[in-house]
Amino acid sequence: MKKWLLGLASLSLVLSACSNDSGGSEASADSESGGDDTLTMVWYPNESGNELKDARDEIGGIIEEATGKTVEHELTTDYAIAIESLVNDNADLAFTGAEGYIQAKERNDAIEPMVVPSGESGTLDDAMYHSWFAALPENMEQYETGDGEYGLDNFADKKFSFVSASSTSGFKVPGSTLVDEFSGQEGYDNLTTDNISENGNLFSEVMFGNSHQGSAVNLLTGKADLAAFCDTCLGNYVELSEGEENTPGAIYEVSEDAAAPFENLAGEEFGILSATPVLNAPFVANTNNLGEEEIAKITEELASEETAANEKIFVPEDQEGGLFTKSADERFVEVEDEWFDPVRELGQ
Repeated sequence: MKKWLLGLASLSLVLSACSNDSGGSEASADSESGGDDTLTMVWYPNESGNELKDARDEIGGIIEEATGKTVEHELTTDYAIAIESLVNDNADLAFTGAEGYIQAKERNDAIEPMVVPSGESGTLDDAMYHSWFAALPENMEQYETGDGEYGLDNFADKKFSFVSASSTSGFKVPGSTLVDEFSGQEGYDNLTTDNISENGNLFSEVMFGNSHQGSAVNLLTGKADLAAFCDTCLGNYVELSEGEENTPGAIYEVSEDAAAPFENLAGEEFGILSATPVLNAPFVANTNNLGEEEIAKITEELASEETAANEKIFVPEDQEGGLFTKSADERFVEVEDEWFDPVRELGQ
């Protein structure tokens, strides 16, 4: 496990991978691109909760200022809905994961990345978050390999929760890791990232949470023995109670005032078995619906100093809420399609 973690971390580092009315209105997941004067911005389930409305509105306001058009926010309950909206030209803009962007672009070449949130350096060099394998604290011992390390060997035949087949940190990265670990072992010769989600191929039961929050709830409520989800999408709901952040062995606890779907789980805990760097998620544009000049203006505004200083988007680390945490020089930075090639190559 340690060797695997260091290898993927090195790859990510060398190639660098969760109100006001100013940001337009919110629409149902069935809404279509609104016309010449309206832009549809689609959001994954992870960012569709009420607690992130202010941040969504701020993003919408920035896009409105850049284009002179009204932004409607399409909130979703499933990754596939967001991706289909892009692929079918029913959405103009979206905040997706790297894997979701790659899947959308494979089906509609008009989808292009604009910006990703940077790391603390304010650059792409550390623009990454973390994919977690997690278990309940009382069950972590069975995955220990010694010296505070955890391994994958005892994952077999457990009940496992992924996020979505379109999730980078909630499926593509953990799925590829599991295939790499088990495919060389007897009985798992035919294991692939396509069939790992089927019951009986590695796990006794596989489920999807449809969001990172939903996958964590599957673990906390005992539906799953193990789960994959990411650090950033849980940041508004949990707090570190033991150990060091993003380090195997760390224990996190659901906050007392946590919003849905954790509102009845305050005080419940889970532990981290691994924390793997993952390339940050892009804001993307549909060039079938938006012109080059419009996209350039949106990109410029998102990457501006003014946006970087917007505390409803980049929230100071001593405060709660927001899409992203501001601990140093975090901001949006422009990104090209090739930057996501490490994610494309996983599982190939």
